Amino acid sequence: MSNLFCDCSLKLGQKIQILINWIIHSLMLQRNTIFDGVYMTSHFPRKRFAQHFLQDSHVIQRIIAAIAPQPTQHLVEIGPGKGALTLPLLQHGCPLDVIEIDRNLIERLEKNCNLFKHLRIHQADVLKFDFNLLVKNKPLRVVSNLPYNISTPVLFLMLNYANDIQDMTFMLQKEVVDRMIAPPATSSYGRLSVMLQYHLSVEKLFDVSANAFYPPPKVESSVVQLIPHSTPPVQVINQKHFAQVVALAFSQRRKTLRNVLKTVLSVSDIQAAGINPQARAETLTLNDFAQLANIFTMNAKID
Repeated sequence: MSNLFCDCSLKLGQKIQILINWIIHSLMLQRNTIFDGVYMTSHFPRKRFAQHFLQDSHVIQRIIAAIAPQPTQHLVEIGPGKGALTLPLLQHGCPLDVIEIDRNLIERLEKNCNLFKHLRIHQADVLKFDFNLLVKNKPLRVVSNLPYNISTPVLFLMLNYANDIQDMTFMLQKEVVDRMIAPPATSSYGRLSVMLQYHLSVEKLFDVSANAFYPPPKVESSVVQLIPHSTPPVQVINQKHFAQVVALAFSQRRKTLRNVLKTVLSVSDIQAAGINPQARAETLTLNDFAQLANIFTMNAKID
């Protein structure tokens, strides 16, 4: 809140009203009730959008502390919902763009946050949203309590904008986070693990109980922080070929590489990479996938 009183664009009366809103918001969260803004209007969670609203003040504080937003940074929130993270982020004085698909929630955000001039609301499906519209002279810091039904597609979408992102802090289904951080030769290791670990540093921060949400989901959640690599951990000649090989390798997990990759690599190609053709994808390291992809690329150039 200290940044609020340094903001010369707001009049004293506006600052007082923001402070009142913040106090109400904090008190309501501490009582673990559903906060729906100053107007306290009801909003029933919609199953089609997989809405589970974060309401635990302790969890919110931990997420905000992990983000540590600064007034000079540009933040983007995907699916702000009722504003559990939105309001604390705004109180740090940083420019904030939020992307929300639910028109009813947008109306509430517009009412409850109308005094914050550094907030821009975009009514859109995030999977169809062009993040290039937000990129200016600062990298983006992306935040979200991601709906479980779109979490994996959103993660792959954000890889397209990795060069313009400083970091991402997401709340996700615990099972998804376990897949993101999984090492080779484990049951959770798969396409998601390989692709994210190639592009990003992935760190699980903490787990979150289902009771932190309304309505409580049937699964546990985890908060994870993702930072794009300045230099990829392995050398890949062609990233599209790398993605193609990884997707093929995990398309039928129980099949050996010689069978699942036969449309792009021969047995001799796999052996040239120093890999047993009878191995399965889940046993390969990031470097193994890079070697296979690079051979695929070299073969494509020869053809």
